[in-house]
Amino acid sequence: MERLIDERAIERLLFDYAYFLDMNMPDEMSALFVDECVVSYAPNFGAEGIEAYKKTLNGIGTFFTATSHHVSNVCIDFEADDRAKVRAVVLAIHRYTRERPDGLLYGQYDDVVVKVDGGWKFKVRTLRTTMTTDYHVKASNPIGRQE
Repeated sequence: MERLIDERAIERLLFDYAYFLDMNMPDEMSALFVDECVVSYAPNFGAEGIEAYKKTLNGIGTFFTATSHHVSNVCIDFEADDRAKVRAVVLAIHRYTRERPDGLLYGQYDDVVVKVDGGWKFKVRTLRTTMTTDYHVKASNPIGRQE
């Protein structure tokens, strides 16, 4: 029963991240991460440590007028009672502040989450991209699909 409760809490962590991102709530987003987090959205775009991560979030409200992140296909593999690897699919729609088409990103999140003080937080978050359409960053951090 405890494992099922943890799975639901981890899914909620992923969904809260998407919600806080879409609502432009960087303080709430950063609270979902441990202090020694590692985040990689693309090569040379991410952060190590919570303070560096908070700096990456500062421009969200000025770069996008709206975003819509859809998370699905959540798979959780526990490595210990307080640590799990998580894979989830993401479709992200971005409306820009500049005049340009909406950008679409199709990809996966590869995460390591840890249980801290009874709650789950991100320790490592890596966005792997399948493809993009009119997105401001070319598809990067490829998923690594087998040939």
